[in-house]
Amino acid sequence: MTSTPATSSLATSTPATPIHAFLAGTGTDGAGRTLATVLAFDDLRIEAVHDFIQWCFPLAQASRAVPGAPVLTPAEADAIRADPAAREGLRAALARMRRFYVGTDRWLAPHDHNHLRITRILTATRDLLGAAEAQDFHAFATLRNAQAGSPINPASLAFWADAAGRP
Repeated sequence: MTSTPATSSLATSTPATPIHAFLAGTGTDGAGRTLATVLAFDDLRIEAVHDFIQWCFPLAQASRAVPGAPVLTPAEADAIRADPAAREGLRAALARMRRFYVGTDRWLAPHDHNHLRITRILTATRDLLGAAEAQDFHAFATLRNAQAGSPINPASLAFWADAAGRP
């Protein structure tokens, strides 16, 4: 049986910070949701709700789209990278967003808020899980774009390449 972030026995202690606890499945986001709750969102809710992505894919920079969203500290980033449960939670969020981008096409447009989300996903994945996993998600997103006739604007694609650590 595969463990979920909330039930993983891999964590050795309770995470001390909110972002770390959320990703490890032991805490809640700013709206009181657990990671398991967010991962269970259907595609319509993923599209409509705008304050979960900063928790699933935290960055060291403040969000311009969601004031008050958490900002990842260097110590939190180190703790997440060192915690198998938090990394598992981040990978589960990455897999959920991949399913969202497979199941929906609205983001395959010249301009869409999901382009910013993808940049965030790539940056957080690169910083917390490593370049290989970020580049894998980048390859997935750019392939979806190509399969749709390449509707996404070049600036977004350049941001994605930079976020994934590609030249």
